[in-house]
Amino acid sequence: MLQTYADVRKAISSGDTVMSILEGYLDAIKKNTHLNIFLEVFEESARAQALLVDEKIKAGTAGKLAGMVIGIKDNLCYANHKLSAASKILEGFESLYTGTAVERLINEDAIIIGRLNCDEFAMGSSNENSAFGPVLNPINNKKVPGGSSGGSASAVVANLCTAALGSDTGGSIRQPASFTGTIGLKPTYGRISRHGLIAYASSFDQIGPFTNNIDDAALLLEVMAGEDEFDGTVSSKKVDDYSAEEELKNLKVAVIKESFDTDGLDAEIKKTLQKTIDGLKAQGHQVDEVSFPYLDYMVPTYYVLTTAEASSNLSRFDGVHYGYRSENANGVEDTYKKSRSEAFGPEVQRRIMAGTFVLSHGYYDAYYTKGQKVRRVLQDKTNEIFKDYDVILLPTTPTTAFDLDAVKDPIAMYLQDIYTVHANLTGNPAISLPLGKHSNGMPFGIQVIADHFEEKKMLNFSRLLEKIELN
Repeated sequence: MLQTYADVRKAISSGDTVMSILEGYLDAIKKNTHLNIFLEVFEESARAQALLVDEKIKAGTAGKLAGMVIGIKDNLCYANHKLSAASKILEGFESLYTGTAVERLINEDAIIIGRLNCDEFAMGSSNENSAFGPVLNPINNKKVPGGSSGGSASAVVANLCTAALGSDTGGSIRQPASFTGTIGLKPTYGRISRHGLIAYASSFDQIGPFTNNIDDAALLLEVMAGEDEFDGTVSSKKVDDYSAEEELKNLKVAVIKESFDTDGLDAEIKKTLQKTIDGLKAQGHQVDEVSFPYLDYMVPTYYVLTTAEASSNLSRFDGVHYGYRSENANGVEDTYKKSRSEAFGPEVQRRIMAGTFVLSHGYYDAYYTKGQKVRRVLQDKTNEIFKDYDVILLPTTPTTAFDLDAVKDPIAMYLQDIYTVHANLTGNPAISLPLGKHSNGMPFGIQVIADHFEEKKMLNFSRLLEKIELN
C-alpha cells in the first residue's frame, strides 16, 4: 500500500508506472464510495496527466512531485473542472482557470485525481454541512472526520490518494487531521497564494496539505509557497528549504496553561500530552507553562470577524451571474432572495445573517471594530510569547472524533475550534501531528504553533516530537 511519496518513488524505481499507481488509487476510490469522500473523480484528465508524467520520467525531465496523486478540496479552482464548495448555489459551475497552489503542484508533475467533499463553503467542524451529504470517518464509519476539510483528511487516511489539499480558516485542516490520525499543516497567513481558493473569510483562509508523513507536508509546502502576482496578500519572503532535516537542540517550548486546565479536555489526551512534555524535558529542552488568558475570547472573536467577511464574500453568489437560479423567481429582487434561500444550506445562511448583523449600522463598532481590537491583543500576546520561546505546544482538539449527528447545538459545534482558531486569528503557522490512539480506538493530535514564517523550525520540531517514546 502506497502511503507516502517515498513509497511512490520506490514503486516507480522498481518498474511501476505512474499510470499503474493512479489505477490503484482509482480502484480504491470505487471500493470506498460509501464514505462519500469524492464529489467527483477526474478519471480522464488524471489518466492524461499520468501518461504525460510517465513520458517525462523516461526522458529524465520529471518534476519533483512526479507520480504524487493529490485530491483537492472542492473549493479550489482547477481549469475546465467543476467545483461547488459543496453547495447547491454553484450547481453546474466550471472553473475557467487553475488556482496558483494547484498549478504549482501540476507544474511539478503531481496528478490531480478529483475534488473532495467538505462542509459547504468551508463552514463547519464535522463535514456534515455539505449539500452532498456527510463524509464518514474511514477509521470508524459512525464518526465524523472533522471539518471543514473532512473529505481531504479522509482521502489521505483511507489511502485514496498520496496527499490532499484543504483550506484552514479556523482549524479546518488541523481538526480533521486530529480526528483521522493524519498530518495537517496550516502555513503562515500569506505564505501560500489564495488565488483560486473560494473565499470564506479572506483575512483568515489558508491552503495547506494533508499527508501521512512530515516529509510530504514539507515538500508540498515548498512547492506551493511563495509570491504570486495574483494575490496581493501573499508574502514575497524567501521560501525556505522545508524538506531539509535539521536537529534542534535546547529549545524553549511554551505550553498554553489554559488549554490544559479547561474542563472539556479529554483525560487521555491530557495524559498523552503530559508524556510528550516529559519526553521533551528528557531530551534537554526547556518546557514551561505560559498563561494565555484570552482562550475564552478567541472563538467569539473568530465568529464575529469571519461571519462579517463571509457575509461580504458570499454576496457574489446571487443566482444572476452563474450557478443555481430559482425557477420560482419573478424579477431581480425575487431571484436574489429565492436563489440564495433555496441553494444555501442552514449553516451558511446562519453565518451570512450573523455577519450581516455584525456589519450593520449601529452594531459595526460594538462587534466588528471590537473584534478587530481583540484580534490585535491576541496577536500582541502571541508575539510576546515568541520573543522568549521557539514554539507553542497545545492540543489540536479537546476530544476524539464524535458521532455523526451527535452535536446539534451550533454553539457546541463552534467550540470544537477552541484550540485551533488561535493560529488563524494571529496568522501564525500551525501543524497537527498524530499523537496517539484513544482507548475508544480513535486517533487524536498534538498541535504545534510557530512564529510567523518559521515553518522550517515547526517542521523540524515536529520530526523531533515523532521520535519521543510515549510508552
